[in-house]
Amino acid sequence: MNLLQLWLPILVTAIGVFVASSLIHMVFKWHNSEYRPLPNEEDVRKVLGAAKLDAGLYSTPHCTDMKEIESEAMQQKFREGPVAFITIRAAGVPAMGKYLLQWFILNVVIAGLGGLLALQAYGLHANPAVAGHFVGIFSLIAYGCGTVQESIWMGRPWSSSLKNLLDSLIYGTVSAVAFWQLWPTS
Repeated sequence: MNLLQLWLPILVTAIGVFVASSLIHMVFKWHNSEYRPLPNEEDVRKVLGAAKLDAGLYSTPHCTDMKEIESEAMQQKFREGPVAFITIRAAGVPAMGKYLLQWFILNVVIAGLGGLLALQAYGLHANPAVAGHFVGIFSLIAYGCGTVQESIWMGRPWSSSLKNLLDSLIYGTVSAVAFWQLWPTS
């Protein structure tokens, strides 16, 4: 069993998911409505800028353990709000080339792991439809499960996670078809 024999379906899957993602974000743009502007964006930007925060994840109210959350002072902060998880990125224009490269590498890794698991489960001479189905389900899980966690724990709107799950279904379908059509048969 040699993963290198699956290089073509892995590469085609990564390219297919990349193209599907590009269509989703640049043509259909169904994620654009997830991000709302702050009504006082300039004021918020000034406050965050004055705090001189390093890139990273922040929360408010900040609570490090469950004992602290039991205090009346902390509970009052949560009741009063705002309750927020904030991601701060480094200042500067987004480095889209870097992000797209990282996204493509992730697509290759997910396709490679899906192919490896199908190879381990069914062997190189598996029925291509079965192998493709397996990789498709794995890809759906790999691309989709993290968004559900974010809705549960980080407050991501469920509508946003449902859109991400739709993306994952599309990516899983692209993966399944690529592996089904390109799985080595001899």
